[in-house]
Amino acid sequence: MPNHHDILILGGTICNPNTITKTDIAINNKTITQIGNLNHHSANQTLNAKNLHILPGIIDSQTHLREPDTNPAENLLTGSRAAILGGTTTIFDMPNTNPPTTTPKHLRDKLQRAKNTMLCNYAFYAGGTKNNINLLAEMEKIPACPGVKIFMGASTGSLLTDEDETIAEILKATSKTAAFHAEDQTRLIARAHKREKGNVQSHAIWRDPQTALKATRRLLHLAKKTGRRVHILHISTGGEMALLKRHKNLASVETTPQHLTLTAPECYERLGAYAQMNPPIRSAHHRQALWKALREGTVDVIGSDHAPHPREEKDKTYPNTPSGMTGAQTLLPIMLHHMNRGRLSLRRLVQLTSAAPAELFGIPKKGRIAPNYDADLTIVDLKARREITNSQIQSLCKWTPFDGMRVQGWPIGTILGGRLVMWHGELTDEPPRGQPIHFTRPSRSPQDAERRDAERQDSSR
Repeated sequence: MPNHHDILILGGTICNPNTITKTDIAINNKTITQIGNLNHHSANQTLNAKNLHILPGIIDSQTHLREPDTNPAENLLTGSRAAILGGTTTIFDMPNTNPPTTTPKHLRDKLQRAKNTMLCNYAFYAGGTKNNINLLAEMEKIPACPGVKIFMGASTGSLLTDEDETIAEILKATSKTAAFHAEDQTRLIARAHKREKGNVQSHAIWRDPQTALKATRRLLHLAKKTGRRVHILHISTGGEMALLKRHKNLASVETTPQHLTLTAPECYERLGAYAQMNPPIRSAHHRQALWKALREGTVDVIGSDHAPHPREEKDKTYPNTPSGMTGAQTLLPIMLHHMNRGRLSLRRLVQLTSAAPAELFGIPKKGRIAPNYDADLTIVDLKARREITNSQIQSLCKWTPFDGMRVQGWPIGTILGGRLVMWHGELTDEPPRGQPIHFTRPSRSPQDAERRDAERQDSSR
């Protein structure tokens, strides 16, 4: 084994889902090559990680980067910059752009835009509708496509697929991950009168817990009927979590830092439409249920649901205000803060943000710190105390719902493909080095689901 390396990380604490070990890391040719006592080795660049923890690079599997669009609230450059500064090395972008990502041509256009532009690694979902079912298998074969995203309830953009027959056809026509925004469109239409002009609190009354639960129940029925596991995004209610706990063989589960942190009605009173998202932020009762589900292993991954909108849009009068908030830059600081408050273990955090996304979506050589794995790493200071502010936010819209929140735990460094790209809040490597993620086809058997459940339980202890 060589004694000279591209990068040496000395004296840090390596965090994997099942082990936490104080040791050194050697990186060569974009790959982790050695782990152990490397004090007598040399390197082109040596990082002193004493009192710091090294995590597998954070994978944020739900973002909305808004490009292309005629007047975007975000773009691939600014969104990826926010991710890198927040310690995230890989992001998945959703298809509800303008035009939507519903054809191979549109997907390849996004990939071309990302090349030599994005600072972090990237993947782009295909959008599933009743009009492009015959194109989805081709889109899934394009590198950097993690699968298909389906909107069962109307949200930002024009994508909507609310008929069970169409959803079943999409599931039968595809083989990669099928990810869902699960809100029942029929109920949303029937309850539209619940929206009160100028009262953003009525957003959570209109899109009530039953709207989400009804869609999730329908989706589980379709998963069983078609023999396809599904991935349900941004779960926000206790009823859904109780149902999903009983059906882990049929569905994997995401929740967000926003739903784990904010509560209604306080967030609406304090933030107004800046707290508006789909599905909505709910009461403390539901937040407690989400934490219970996370501790029990029902939750598989944490996604930011980064969905920025400009202030001039958010400052309009409800219901003429868009849903969505920034999150790519704050996902890790918020979750580190919760970890420091004893709400989850460090190993569980790694499972939720790195190891499980890599396994769930089929990303080889990512999600763990081990020899021959890719050198995508996130270095954090668990003791650092910081205040999250709007001025830190790299998104084009320059705001965060967590403005003024004091947290403990902060990303100190980001290593991407064996290069240090962020250190102490500064970008350190000029050329954009983001690369498209290539996916294998992950197994979705009930036996694999049971094995993952066991591993999650172990990492939560």
